[in-house]
Amino acid sequence: MFAVLALTASAFAVEIGKLAPDFTGTDINGKTVKLSDYKGKIVVIESYNSDCPFCHDQYATGATQDLQKQLTDKGVVWLMVNSVSPHNDSHRTPAQAQQEWKDLKINATAWIDDSSGAIGHLYDMKTTPNVFVVNKDGNLVYQGAMDDHPDPFHDPRTARNYVKEAVNDLIEGKPIEVSQTKSYGCAVHYD
Repeated sequence: MFAVLALTASAFAVEIGKLAPDFTGTDINGKTVKLSDYKGKIVVIESYNSDCPFCHDQYATGATQDLQKQLTDKGVVWLMVNSVSPHNDSHRTPAQAQQEWKDLKINATAWIDDSSGAIGHLYDMKTTPNVFVVNKDGNLVYQGAMDDHPDPFHDPRTARNYVKEAVNDLIEGKPIEVSQTKSYGCAVHYD
């Protein structure tokens, strides 16, 4: 089963301060997920592939799940986007993704099966992880790395977490201190 995806954005680029491109995707439970349905909420969009050592480190330590819980408890929406092609060994079927969700105790709002790569290409996701933060008005306010340690063997809890900072700045009504960083990790496996 593959995700059905319809793009509703007019531009195929993301830019800080501009409206985040809308998308419609299907999560691993078969539910339709539209970015525009979350207008009025802060949304985190994370490019994900647990076979990537950088993503694996974030999740094996439990750091990302803890951050997901902290933020979703505050009303933030966290959307994981897996753009791995079905032709790649790192692809997850919905059943495999559901098991991984359970095994890793993921606390995101949804895991979107983007095996067509449409959302990944729309957001120009280059690495896993690559993270985007959208404010309540639907504007992109952060894009880049999860944290400041581009190393797959660090303790993410000791790193400066740009996503946490951006979301907390939004919640507190402060300007975003760091709005863009260079993402690091593995290349997204679109093929």
